[in-house]
Amino acid sequence: MTMSLSFSSKLPKIGTTIFTTMSLLAEEKKAVNLGQGFPDFDCDPALINAVSDAMKNGMNQYPPMSGALPLRLALSNKIEKLHGRHYNPASEITITAGATQALLAVIMSVVHAGDEVIVIEPAFDSYVPAIELAGGKPVFVQMTLGADGYSAPWDQVAAAVTPRTRLIMINTPHNPTGSVLSSADINSLADIVRNTDILILSDEVYEHMVYDGLTHESICRHPELAARAFMVSSFGKTYHVTGWKIGFVAAPAALMAEFRKVHQFSVFSVNTPAQHGIASYMQNPAPYLELPAFYQRKRDLFRDGLKSSRFKLLPSSGTYFQCVDYSAISSSNEAEFATWLTSEIGVAAIPVSAFYATPRESSIVRFCFAKQDTTLQQALQRLSKV
Repeated sequence: MTMSLSFSSKLPKIGTTIFTTMSLLAEEKKAVNLGQGFPDFDCDPALINAVSDAMKNGMNQYPPMSGALPLRLALSNKIEKLHGRHYNPASEITITAGATQALLAVIMSVVHAGDEVIVIEPAFDSYVPAIELAGGKPVFVQMTLGADGYSAPWDQVAAAVTPRTRLIMINTPHNPTGSVLSSADINSLADIVRNTDILILSDEVYEHMVYDGLTHESICRHPELAARAFMVSSFGKTYHVTGWKIGFVAAPAALMAEFRKVHQFSVFSVNTPAQHGIASYMQNPAPYLELPAFYQRKRDLFRDGLKSSRFKLLPSSGTYFQCVDYSAISSSNEAEFATWLTSEIGVAAIPVSAFYATPRESSIVRFCFAKQDTTLQQALQRLSKV
């Protein structure tokens, strides 16, 4: 017997993500996949060995809900050395099942039905569904695109604030644009939230990928903002292990207490041996300190390979993404162009329009350069034909 059930979707506008769609098309067409943001090279064998040692040494049962203490201690020390702010590892740092779970749990912990959350677009695609699941209302402010690339229009952010504004979401280094916030940007944000109860959610998963001598302006570096902020980051991005899905949140104790109420009933805890392995591996700071130079070389290789093409290169000051303007090549919309590029040229990209709640067409697509040099060279050879 077949029974028809009637129910309302909590996310009626959500379908398959653009990342899944383009990766499946890339596989079908045997295209070089510069779409989805993950490396195609292995992590440091020493990290694998550290996790294996943790397994062999019996670190295989539930860790504390907040995360393995050695990893929280390592993070506390690292943040203090890099940014000058101390987070108590017992009450102000929690290990999460990747950054996406961290973002969702932050939003679910502080956003109430009817609260407004300011989202600066283009924005990572998990932000808005998380806000809607919490019963909040996303309020969109679009970044400005000029000769120097994308920038946040703080005057428009300020104008978007209302008595119902609960949270402002920022992302630096920024996915998908590759822009980074400056100290002037941070000061503008501080001016907006001063003398309010507005909280900040700072997505910093690409924190160690900042180039050309620029400084990563972590929210942790700014005491006035850190006092009202959740900082989210990802070991997967830093250590080339995106499939491990391990991240963390740092926040003042009062905010962290609310976060943990949601965290404990969503995932409770995170892979134990991986936590202990990462904690051991973090005793050597070189892998994350050397990451800017590692990825800047790949960025420059990719940019140099496109200089003679008809693509217009936008600035890429951070992340492992390069946005390009294809308006000299085609008048197709971004989704159509990305599909054509994948199917006919054999290189997958992501349309930046997919990072807007209502797609905005700017003739820009995003490439990921977190790939082996041979992969990048193969892609560049194909792109040179466009």
